[in-house]
Amino acid sequence: MPPRLTAQDFDQELLILFDAYVHGTLDRRSFLAQAQKFAKVGVTAAGLLAALSPNFAAGQQVPKDDARLKTERLSYPSPAGNGTVNGYLARPASAGTNKLPAVLVIHENRGLNPHIEDIARRLALDGFMAFAPDALTPLGGYPGDEDKARELFATLNQAKALEDFVAAAEWLNARPDASGKLGAVGFCYGGGIVHVLAARLPQLNAAVPFYGNVPAPSEAAKVKAPLLVHHAAVDERINAAWPAYAAALKKAGVKYQEHQYPGTQHGFNNDTTPRYDAAAAKLAWDRTIAFFKSRLQAAS
Repeated sequence: MPPRLTAQDFDQELLILFDAYVHGTLDRRSFLAQAQKFAKVGVTAAGLLAALSPNFAAGQQVPKDDARLKTERLSYPSPAGNGTVNGYLARPASAGTNKLPAVLVIHENRGLNPHIEDIARRLALDGFMAFAPDALTPLGGYPGDEDKARELFATLNQAKALEDFVAAAEWLNARPDASGKLGAVGFCYGGGIVHVLAARLPQLNAAVPFYGNVPAPSEAAKVKAPLLVHHAAVDERINAAWPAYAAALKKAGVKYQEHQYPGTQHGFNNDTTPRYDAAAAKLAWDRTIAFFKSRLQAAS
C-alpha cells in the first residue's frame, strides 16, 4: 500500500485553491483549470482533486459494528417546517440505561458523511452519548458523494438549518437517557454553528468549535458556555475574524481557551484527506475529550 499523502506533498497555493473549492467559492471547472499548473507528468488536475478528496475508509478509526457501542439512526421534529431531521446516535453499549452526558456533533458543509459518524463513535467510546444531525435531510440527506453534497449544501436554507440544530440540541438534552449535561463540537461549517449555539443556548455546558467562522463581536456577550477553540495556522479565511471576537469574549468575561496548531491547514482534524495532521489532530482531540469530561462528567 502506498504511503498516505500529507499536506506537505502539495503546493500551498493548490491547498488554498482546494479550500476555496470545498467552501463553494470556486466551482469544479474553475478549480481544475487553476490546478492544471500544478499537474506533473502522469498526474492530471483531476488526479490532484481526487488525491485531495476524502478517503473515508482510510480515516475510519472506529468500525461501524464495534461491539463496544450501540448506534442507531433516529429523527427528531423540525421547528423550521422540515418535518423531521435525521441523525446518527452513538452510545457506549456498557452504559445500559444509565444517563450519559450528551454531545451534539455538527458536520462540515457536506452533511452527515461517514467521517462525522466516526467522530460520533469516537465520542461514545469516551463515555458520551453523541448525536450527529444531518442538515441535508430536507434535501434528501447526505447523498453519498462529496461533490453532490456540496452542491446540495449551497441550496440549503441556512436560517432553517440553524433552527434545526438548535432543536437537535434541545431534543438530545431532553432525552430520558441524557444526564442534563450538554456539549457541542463542530468542524468548519459546524464549528461556526457551535459558536452560534454557544450564544444561543443557555443550557450548553461546553462548546468546541474546530476552525469555524465566528459571529459578530456584538454576540460575544451572549455566550454562557465555556469555549475550547481550535484553529489551524494556515487558515486566513477563518483566522482573520478571530482577534476581534476574542477581544469581545474577554471583555464579556466569557471563559475560553484558544489553540492554534503550527503548520496546520484548515481541516487538519479530518483524517480522511491529506490536510490531516496526525500530531495536531491527536493533541486537539485529547484536549477536546478532557474539556468535555471536565465540563460534562463532573458532579453537578
